[in-house]
Amino acid sequence: MPATTVDRPLRVVLAEDSVLLRDGLVGLLARFGHEVVAAVGDAEALLAAAAEHRPDIVVTDVRMPPGFQDEGLHAAVRLREERAGLPVLVLSQYVQRAYAAELLDSGDGTGVGYLLKDRVGQVEEFVDALHKVAAGGTVVDPEVVRQLLRRRRDPLARLTPREREVLALIAEGRSNGAIARTLVVSEAAVGKHIGSILTKLDLPPADDVHRRVLAVLAYLRG
Repeated sequence: MPATTVDRPLRVVLAEDSVLLRDGLVGLLARFGHEVVAAVGDAEALLAAAAEHRPDIVVTDVRMPPGFQDEGLHAAVRLREERAGLPVLVLSQYVQRAYAAELLDSGDGTGVGYLLKDRVGQVEEFVDALHKVAAGGTVVDPEVVRQLLRRRRDPLARLTPREREVLALIAEGRSNGAIARTLVVSEAAVGKHIGSILTKLDLPPADDVHRRVLAVLAYLRG
């Protein structure tokens, strides 16, 4: 079994788009004897820095340029795929449930953490989490767990009745125009409903997936 903490300096790659917070974390980690070998502000730079420096642990935010959606978390999942066992600690204001679940499932759930910035009460709490994750442990904010469990119970629970109608028609293979005619609304209204559905189902824009198909799968599973 992995150790519960580490007692050596860590080499850290840090990804955070806020310059003030990024510099603050660099100073904080230095105070505790750790070295930030790279501090970057976007997901592409995170991937490059991790490949170049091969750090002991990656600390990343979720939402970063250019889209401010889930770039940091997506990059973390990719890093765990490319380097098995790479410890990753997510420190964010948001619970991005789709990729959070994938991250926590990666590598048998070892060497991974997800903390919410506003709920970290003390500096020592953050540093302790860093040490535990670097040693192969798992540290997850209870609020993250609660939201993931809610999503797995019923991903459709957040949809309004009208949004459920729209999703049911999408599942029948209807186009936006056909849905508009069926519900006697404008295509613009249908587009707005679909955008809301995709947001509530945690299906952000991505080049390699068809979000309407994923939404239908969620509907069929629900």
